[in-house]
Amino acid sequence: MNKYKQLAVNTVIFTIGSFGSKIISLLMNNLYTKHISPENLYTKSLLENTALFLIPIFIFSMTEAIIRYGLDKKYDKKQVFTTASTIAGVGLCTLLFTIPFLKYIPFFRQLNGYVTLLMLYIIASCIRSICSQFVRAREMVTLFSLDGILCTLSLFVFNIIFITKLGLGVKGFMIANILSDSCSSAFLFMMAGLRRYYDLSCYNRRLGRSMLKFTIPLIPTTVIWTFTGYSDQLFISNLTSSRVPLGEEPAGIYYAATKVPNLLSMLSTIVYQSWNMSAILENESDDKKEFYGNVYSAYESVLFVGSAALILLAKPISSILNNCSVYPQYADAYKYTPLLIAAALFTCLDLFLASVYTATKKSKNAFITLAAVAIVNIIMNIIIIPEWGIQGAAFTTLFSYLLCFWLRIVDSRYYVPFDFDFRRHFINFALLGGMCIASVFVPTGCITINLLLTIVIIWFNYQPLLRIAQKVLKIQ
Repeated sequence: MNKYKQLAVNTVIFTIGSFGSKIISLLMNNLYTKHISPENLYTKSLLENTALFLIPIFIFSMTEAIIRYGLDKKYDKKQVFTTASTIAGVGLCTLLFTIPFLKYIPFFRQLNGYVTLLMLYIIASCIRSICSQFVRAREMVTLFSLDGILCTLSLFVFNIIFITKLGLGVKGFMIANILSDSCSSAFLFMMAGLRRYYDLSCYNRRLGRSMLKFTIPLIPTTVIWTFTGYSDQLFISNLTSSRVPLGEEPAGIYYAATKVPNLLSMLSTIVYQSWNMSAILENESDDKKEFYGNVYSAYESVLFVGSAALILLAKPISSILNNCSVYPQYADAYKYTPLLIAAALFTCLDLFLASVYTATKKSKNAFITLAAVAIVNIIMNIIIIPEWGIQGAAFTTLFSYLLCFWLRIVDSRYYVPFDFDFRRHFINFALLGGMCIASVFVPTGCITINLLLTIVIIWFNYQPLLRIAQKVLKIQ
């Protein structure tokens, strides 16, 4: 099977396994916005992002090491799983003594009453991530996808029980996630026979040092990535302004606005899961430059077409994902989605380029490029959010990820110099930018403009998609 066809097959499997579950996950936001106020929705987001912030620090980003070393034929999978799991386990033990002190930090004052749940949430999430990433490293993509479906279905059921029926709100959300992740870990452990792959006598110190050398630069990268993505809500919640409304309620509305762009991120995650595997497996191939270039071109085209469609349909999609019947404040969330959709597009491209660093083990470069972006993001948030409010936060997010893209498209191509069509990219961005401008400044009359621009974007991007389809269908 040629590499393009293998990539396509893996993508289809991940799509079948992930699409339904991810759609259910997004639709659950309708449940959250019906039963959780904007202020408490911000608390929910704070807990989720605090976990995302702490996990890579205390488990040393071992989930990244599992996929990178587990796919590499040079390493014994039993040693990989045992070594990575042991290092992560030691880190989790350290984490238990740290979390109780977070509530004393001003930004995290909402954590009062959630400390125990947060600890259990992080532990359950880490165990599931380690198990699922190792299953993917063994190229058991069907089981990986099936687990995604079952995990989401169980999360849906637990949410109904603890939020809708018992009315536990944010605490119900945390309990539902803990139980869902625990069920997923047990399922993977049994179905993939993971017990056979953990043997403390197989712990390899040399491999552990190599893993840490690879993952330690990823830790600040992941932390900064999480903070950059979440800092907008922190600044909206904690800054003050006499010009625009700020506080926990606007921060919750901003969080609701991110759900439409998450549809694009969902598509990207599916593609990235299969692409990251191909990038690692093809790292030593002779024609990897052509392979990267063809896949990147098609991927970029899919993202621009998808982004245009989401901006065009932002209002009706937002009304589906955000329930306004109890809290009408959520009705305005769609106004902030166009810029966030464009930001999500560049987030997806940034992740694609990060796979170059993963495949070539240049994780330091991922940190350097993102650190520069984080500094710019913080400065812009402090200056712009008090003036423009929620829309200002959306603009700084777009600018930050756009900056990250240009830093990485220049830097990553030193290691894999694949073809990048600047002209095509610039035209695509100009067309999508026109849609964003129309949506923000001419909200009542932008439908016709956006429809025409969407048609142009689709017409302009069909060739890269046709080219990659021909590569997939070619028999080798």
